[in-house]
Amino acid sequence: MSDSTFQVIALAIYFIAMIVIGLWANSKNNDLDDYVLGGRQLSPTVAALSAGAADMSGWLLMGLPGAVYLAGLSKSWIAIGLTIGAWVNWKYIAPRLRTYTEVAGDAVTVPVFLSNRLHDKYNILRIFAGIIILVFFTFYVSSGMVAGGKFFESSFHQDYLTGMLLVAGITMFYTFFGGFMGASYTDMVQGLLMLAALIAVPIVAITNMGGLDHVTDAVANVRPDALGLFAGTTFIGIASALAWGLGYFGQPHIIVRFMALRTPEDAKAGRRIGMSWMLLTVVGSISTAFVGVAYFATHPDISLTDKESAETVFLDLAQILFHPFIAGMILAAVLAAIMSTLSSQLVVCSSALVEDLYGVFVKKKLSANQSLWLGRAGVAIVAVIATLMALDKNNSILSLVEFAWAGFGSAFGPIVILSLYWRKLTLPGAVSGMIVGAVVTFFWRQVFNLTETIDVYEMIPGFFLAFLVTVVVSLSTYQKNDKIEQEFEEAANLAKLTTAGLPAKEEEQAAKA
Repeated sequence: MSDSTFQVIALAIYFIAMIVIGLWANSKNNDLDDYVLGGRQLSPTVAALSAGAADMSGWLLMGLPGAVYLAGLSKSWIAIGLTIGAWVNWKYIAPRLRTYTEVAGDAVTVPVFLSNRLHDKYNILRIFAGIIILVFFTFYVSSGMVAGGKFFESSFHQDYLTGMLLVAGITMFYTFFGGFMGASYTDMVQGLLMLAALIAVPIVAITNMGGLDHVTDAVANVRPDALGLFAGTTFIGIASALAWGLGYFGQPHIIVRFMALRTPEDAKAGRRIGMSWMLLTVVGSISTAFVGVAYFATHPDISLTDKESAETVFLDLAQILFHPFIAGMILAAVLAAIMSTLSSQLVVCSSALVEDLYGVFVKKKLSANQSLWLGRAGVAIVAVIATLMALDKNNSILSLVEFAWAGFGSAFGPIVILSLYWRKLTLPGAVSGMIVGAVVTFFWRQVFNLTETIDVYEMIPGFFLAFLVTVVVSLSTYQKNDKIEQEFEEAANLAKLTTAGLPAKEEEQAAKA
């Protein structure tokens, strides 16, 4: 068999596995709550690995190695910012959010939680939150489909449209039936596949070249400043890169995993598993870049497929060093990174469309089966719109991701933090901050970044202005509400008990005492 045949077989096995998991998860969905939150039955392992896979996307396997390959370690500041942000998110947001969502009316989505937390009788916050989620996630989902199309175009020399539709179609299929549970379990498998690939490629390459010393010597000869963390950087550039970490607090497709944990104390194990996965994959990604520099420098007869962006360094090394079937599985890891993010986003979009918009404007009571199929319809609608946007392959993947990540981080990040740790947060403050975060993100990119007059990531002004507006408006509109105060105290006490390691049953008893 030819090399391409082996690779096609490997990808076919991967696609079939994803579909099977989605169909299995379908049997676990009895109503909309199951479909959008999995019945709060995620283990720490599934939650951690699915959150990581949903977060990192193709950037980890293609974008980061390419950037470090061209410019050196100084391009790893985004990864550093994301790692710090992920740890803080797991440490301080996860257990508190899991506790508070249950206290606040057993909320199943982020907008519903915020609405219940602030006793929003008129659902103003849910409406604005639902709209923001749909707008920014449509761009986000579209970026994943573009990445899928470009992947097939560069790796298999297939038509862009064919590749894009194949990735979009299979992802939509298993998400359509599997919902949140299907997305989470496929994400877990995809996360493990990404981890294996990012460990295997640099280790095999280093062994092939005769050891780590040979690699470091080759890098030093070709790029003497490549290992400098601050080489060619500016204060604004580092600050903008680190600011990516702020986005974690407001990403609905990530923090919904915290809400789906079996118990609040599972967050501790989740943090350890999730951060271990993240550190290993980031180190593997950066190592791949340096190994690539050394390998292609010592093998001048071989060159990168994409010399301009170097984003194919991971794929090129895999195809050079491994048997075609194994290389095919490593190629599947790239697809895994893309599709894991896509599926998680589709579920959140569905919940926003059905729970936060349809549920507000249409008061008709639906049966469990009807609500389940309405959720599936939401997935289909968003997928179709994103597919239409992705027809233009000239869309910049990184640009779309940057924009969506900043939009969510700015609109929801400050509100989520303050809702969990500040009792004086008010509905007008939350709505004002959410709108300011979304609007500033949009206009900052349009007015400043696209004209390159101010090279500051829109997350910085968006997040901090939203935080400031939320605090100022909340202080000016605050009126003590005994019910809200009681729920805040209950959630805070339960979170403290969880941190202290008290079992769940004892927690409940202690809270009632």
